Amino acid sequence: MMLNTPTDYRTALRRLDALVAAGVEGNAALEAEFRELIIALDTYESKLGLLPIPNLPTSLAEMIELKRQQMRLKQKDLAQLLEVPAGRLSQILSGKRRVTLDLAKRLYERLGIPSDFILKNA
Repeated sequence: MMLNTPTDYRTALRRLDALVAAGVEGNAALEAEFRELIIALDTYESKLGLLPIPNLPTSLAEMIELKRQQMRLKQKDLAQLLEVPAGRLSQILSGKRRVTLDLAKRLYERLGIPSDFILKNA
């Protein structure tokens, strides 16, 4: 099976959704069609050069690291920006130390980390 157009792609996605909803386990013909659709969709997406969706941060340390990478800062430069010793930042990123209220404010103001994310994950 080859997908050549966006219409082919959308049709294949709808069929895949229908197979998932119906359940393909135990039915050899449907399982084969399911595998064929997956391969065809993957091949089409590879041709488009789509980038995989990155995993979103689930912890404050992961969010800080993401922001550091986005800002293209070294860890010691980030520590200076946040006005904390580099060792303390390292402990926070490794989960060995918790964030203080003052640091939480700086994370919000200087890195743009949403305050609700900080509160839920601090």
